[in-house]
Amino acid sequence: MTTTIYGIKNCDTMKKARAWLEARGVPYAFHDYKASGIEAATLKAWAGQVGWEKLLNRAGTTFRKLPDAERVDIDEGKAIALMVAQPSMIRRPVLAGGKTLLVGFSADAYAREFA
Repeated sequence: MTTTIYGIKNCDTMKKARAWLEARGVPYAFHDYKASGIEAATLKAWAGQVGWEKLLNRAGTTFRKLPDAERVDIDEGKAIALMVAQPSMIRRPVLAGGKTLLVGFSADAYAREFA
């Protein structure tokens, strides 16, 4: 199974993750949310593995700029709808296709994944 890294091309955290993979010769495919979007079914599957709370980037400017009414009473369905509409709200990167689904970049977690 191919490892795929999901995110946005110019994100600094994405750059760190991709550089880590490249430095270790780990082959991967890159899925750019801005260019290709993301399917609700994919997000729902990921939420089933790690929880929607981990996927939704509440600290990012895209989420913080939402009207107050959209930031309250968030459940899985609302979170997935927000992330499909504005993929910048998905915490980056998401690394899929390995032993586990990794959300966010941690050199230690990547090292364990590809050990």
